[in-house]
Amino acid sequence: MLIDVKLVSGFAKTLTYKVPADWPALEINMLIRVPVRTARILALIVKIYPETKQSAFLIREALEIEPFPTDQNYFSFLQQLGSYYQVQPAYFIKRMHVFLKEKAVNHPLTVPDTQQDKIFQEVTLTDEQRAIVESLSQPITKPCYYPAVLHGVTGSGKTEIYKSLIMQTFSQNKTTIFLLPEVSLALQFEKILRQQLPSHIPIFAFHSGTTPKQKKLLWDHLFTKNSALIIGVHLPILLPIPHLGLIIIDEEHEVGFQEKKHPKLNTKQVALLRAHKENIPIILGSATPSVSSLYNVQHRGWHFFELKKRFAGNFPTIQTVSLTDKKQRQNFWISDPLRQALKERLIKKEQSIIFLNRRGVCFFIQCKACSFIFSCNACSVSLTLHSDHTLRCHYCTYSICYPTQCLKCKESEFLKKGIGTEQIVTILQKMLPTARIGRADLDITSNKNVWKETVRAFENKELDILVGTQTITKGYHFPNVTLVGIIWADINLNFPYYNACEATLQQLIQVAGRAGRQQTESLVIIQTMTDHPIFKYLNEIDYLQFYDDEIKKRELIGYPPFIRLAEIEIKHSQESIAEDNALHITAQLMQQKNIRVLGPAKPPVACIKKIFSRKIYLKSDSFKVLQNAYASLNQKLYKSSLFFTPDPLN
Repeated sequence: MLIDVKLVSGFAKTLTYKVPADWPALEINMLIRVPVRTARILALIVKIYPETKQSAFLIREALEIEPFPTDQNYFSFLQQLGSYYQVQPAYFIKRMHVFLKEKAVNHPLTVPDTQQDKIFQEVTLTDEQRAIVESLSQPITKPCYYPAVLHGVTGSGKTEIYKSLIMQTFSQNKTTIFLLPEVSLALQFEKILRQQLPSHIPIFAFHSGTTPKQKKLLWDHLFTKNSALIIGVHLPILLPIPHLGLIIIDEEHEVGFQEKKHPKLNTKQVALLRAHKENIPIILGSATPSVSSLYNVQHRGWHFFELKKRFAGNFPTIQTVSLTDKKQRQNFWISDPLRQALKERLIKKEQSIIFLNRRGVCFFIQCKACSFIFSCNACSVSLTLHSDHTLRCHYCTYSICYPTQCLKCKESEFLKKGIGTEQIVTILQKMLPTARIGRADLDITSNKNVWKETVRAFENKELDILVGTQTITKGYHFPNVTLVGIIWADINLNFPYYNACEATLQQLIQVAGRAGRQQTESLVIIQTMTDHPIFKYLNEIDYLQFYDDEIKKRELIGYPPFIRLAEIEIKHSQESIAEDNALHITAQLMQQKNIRVLGPAKPPVACIKKIFSRKIYLKSDSFKVLQNAYASLNQKLYKSSLFFTPDPLN
């Protein structure tokens, strides 16, 4: 008997091998080891020949069957996923095996391997929570595909619902996957759930902060067919899991669920495909559910549950302040209402969070004489000034010392444009000299020890003000915070993305939700350059009204969820080749029926690490039409690399 196999390593051609006489019956998609020169390579069976076929070459014998956890739906799921993202199913197997051996990335939070310091106790659910748990328990007990959106305001106790459902699933001898949009959040939830769930529930992490030893413990556990809780960001959904019973996605609206590297898997979409294949419930929780999820509730039979009350504390008062006000103030970036509110919190010994989604001192520096801007030599972005007097690229490792003269006209005076977290800290230190101020951005959180100390100090009230980027917008619980100040709320509204308003409002509400979680009175001050319509929805209890307005606009201009959208990205080290290939591909695609082609266009950052890119967008009522259009391209005709992303988020 002969078999054709695809090497998991990614080799494009199929290879043929003999089947050893003592092997059991084989199946398509079974994993085996085959000899390739002197190596033993992992491969996927794609075809089985019951009789020997003729070959002009010596056909070698396969080596062994690869041990693999039992999951009867797993390989058909990978086939479906490969078709959706236009990649070979073997890609997912390769990614899994490579990741199992990768070293852990240092992250700010650490979680013990032991089950020490358990504080599990039965929590009395509110009437709201109990009703939701009872409804969601039914598709766990009698399994069925059951997509449910849990809209819970910040601080409403969504975690208590998750805990109840995890215990319910485990009692049915089934495993739960719990997905979060960032590793830092996954680490926090792992710590909480290790403490608060019963000790007989095995808990495993599977993300970039997990060590190879911890990953192997999970992998070995999967062979036992015993139930567990698996926590992560992207990769848990790609594991072969016997008896999968529930998928939970917290902060389901987050664009962080879409991966940044190609193929840009959207973990939420992958999870929905997996839940449908497994015929199990999937819970999508958020204080600001995505427009697409709410649309699916209205039009595609998804289920909707709502937590309208905070578990403790009251909603903050929202105050909007214009930065374009002509009144004189001590500093342009700190309005008088925000400065006064910060002073009041210092007197009361309460804490404040200041949010600005830009790190560094300023966006860029510009020559005062000729307007020259210092840019990265490998990426099409300006260099950001940092407080250590370096200009850095935030897309690669390139940096230079603060220049003494302009590269173009040799003048030595520069203007600092924009603002970053480091500069905000400097401004506040001068404005409020007695305040103890910490910083929370990527420059800080990437240093594990420094960030751990910052969080500890803020939790212990050793800091009065924490200035940060989106790192502090979700997940953290700081009960003494009674003021949140947002420096520049409309900074992202003009980005060329159809979902810019949605993403901006979600982020602002998440930041505002840090205030008053255990206080009766709290304040959120939102500073803006423009009077944008989304600011009337800043009170999170009005979020669903934003959906009503936004969905009408999406329908009018023809964007998701009313149509299907796909992106084709063309990349090459020579810009002229990327451009020529993009134009040729666009001309080909325009000949297709039932499809609208937008582009090609330069993305906002058109060159990263000396690789140039162009993007083409496809719109159609049918996703199958988009898949077929991409599949029809003969990629051998192009020197550029092509990448297909369905439903791109940005």
